[in-house]
Amino acid sequence: MSGEVVRVCALEELGSCEVRQVVAGPHRIAVVRIDDDVYAIGDTCSHQNVSLSEGEVLCEDKMLECWKHGSAFSLLDGTPHALPATKPVPVYEARVVDGQIEVVLP
Repeated sequence: MSGEVVRVCALEELGSCEVRQVVAGPHRIAVVRIDDDVYAIGDTCSHQNVSLSEGEVLCEDKMLECWKHGSAFSLLDGTPHALPATKPVPVYEARVVDGQIEVVLP
């Protein structure tokens, strides 16, 4: 069963290979657009309390890299693919409905 839906912005407001931070209650989420696909992962690096949305989107690899220590997290499942992070970050359902990016909270 789906949870609360949070509207982020219009798809056209977020360029391809860009990231935007969204705060919804206790959830800090990094929303990423790559072409016409959207992804949403937890915005806090699992290695240190650092915002992932301030990092670099690795478009070809579908990853988001932490700016502080270089850990890269999969946008598909939240797993880290570079040290020092060893724990995954949460992933959220992200979708485009009527031209609007939405994130479904648990």
